[in-house]
Amino acid sequence: MDYLLAKQHAQPQGLHLVKNPPSHPWHDLHIGQDSPNTVNVLIEVPQYSKVKYELDRASGMVKVAQVFMSSSVFPHNYGFIPRTKVSFEVDKPLPIMVMMQAAVVPLCFLRAKVIGLIKISDDGERDDKIIAVCADDPEFKDYNDISELPGHRIAEIRNFFADYKKLEGKVVTVEDIEGCESGIRAVKAGMDNYTAMVVQDLQS
Repeated sequence: MDYLLAKQHAQPQGLHLVKNPPSHPWHDLHIGQDSPNTVNVLIEVPQYSKVKYELDRASGMVKVAQVFMSSSVFPHNYGFIPRTKVSFEVDKPLPIMVMMQAAVVPLCFLRAKVIGLIKISDDGERDDKIIAVCADDPEFKDYNDISELPGHRIAEIRNFFADYKKLEGKVVTVEDIEGCESGIRAVKAGMDNYTAMVVQDLQS
């Protein structure tokens, strides 16, 4: 159980420990009223980072998961969509890359408009990513589909996912990049998977 330091007026020492329910960004942050089109995103990795941070699902903290062996850096901010689940078998939230003008700090959240889906095979396992733009960034907020982006920006994203694990001896294949309808369907499926997990937990 987590604890919070609180003021104790009745005692001269001034502080005592009060039990406080833990907060978990995957479960406690709402997905957003306009989901699945526009969603809240918890950022784990800032743009241009060579370090991959990711949610520790047991504690709700962000941990250093990996320092890239390659010279690759994340081309855009990267994180996950709360209250979603990849699949029945995979116990983690949907990953998402969010394009905007600046890097943001890990563990902050922002609103993101879904514009596409990048379909990836990582050593033979599905590892698809949602592609989005920051809904409150004046430079990016008017994009509605990944096809509207400059071709070089799409190539940059494709190249990052295809190359960043090569020096680890892993084979990552970018199979396809699809538009906003595919991305929105994937988010909706992730929301349904999460609901099913919650119902199962309540029934167990």
